[in-house]
Amino acid sequence: MTFLRLDKPLVFFDLESTGLNPRTDRIIELSAIRLHTDGRRFSRTWLLNPTIPIPLETIAIHGITDDLVKDAPTFQQKAEEIFAFFRGCDLGGFGIGHLDVPLLEEEFNRVGMHFNVSGRRQFDALRVYHRREPRDLAAAMRFYCGEELEDAHGAEADAKAALRVFQAQFRKYPDLPTDPDTLDAWLNPRDPFNLDREGRFRWLDGEITVNFGRKKGQRLRDVLREDPNYLKWMIRGDFPLDTKAVARRILAGDWPTPPPVTPTSGPAKL
Repeated sequence: MTFLRLDKPLVFFDLESTGLNPRTDRIIELSAIRLHTDGRRFSRTWLLNPTIPIPLETIAIHGITDDLVKDAPTFQQKAEEIFAFFRGCDLGGFGIGHLDVPLLEEEFNRVGMHFNVSGRRQFDALRVYHRREPRDLAAAMRFYCGEELEDAHGAEADAKAALRVFQAQFRKYPDLPTDPDTLDAWLNPRDPFNLDREGRFRWLDGEITVNFGRKKGQRLRDVLREDPNYLKWMIRGDFPLDTKAVARRILAGDWPTPPPVTPTSGPAKL
């Protein structure tokens, strides 16, 4: 081990899940590499039955279906084995702080096991990346224009610098789309499971659901039946025009069809 002087084992891990909420979602796949202080390494991958349906929009990301996990063990059945693999280890990965660590901790809590995250050091390669390779305007000026940004955080200087960087990017990347619509679609990809740009209405298992506020997670059909004034409130409220357009469409009885599910060629980070 030359890149880090380990004084205790270190586990680098990644997981795929049913969604992005550690409180309600479940782990579907967990892969871990355990590095020891003497240079030994061991790896394990667990495919797990989450015991809840995997949403279609999640399947479209990692390609793991209900059918693939129907005969797999549950997390509870493998908890002791996973816990032993992580026992006494620090944690590592790429972007693990947002979902991976909280979800793993929550899964152990559900089966009555205390996974002590606070007592483990965490080494996140994404944080190293961000600290060593800043992604601010000054860094962009150095990279694309070979100059230092003078008067940074002054509006005029920043606006001029941003334009120069943008122009320099087209010189550096000649394959960038020059058609505005094509470039916008490439830079700002729209989630096909969102009905509006901000995703306040979202497809979930073939049903339109509310994706914000007190009714988050509820099917829009149920909301329309039980509280039709909710959509009228949205139309009158301070919501984006495309969000209001969806509400008007539903009130008029014009229900959209779900987007097709097109899984990626292999498991991807959710």
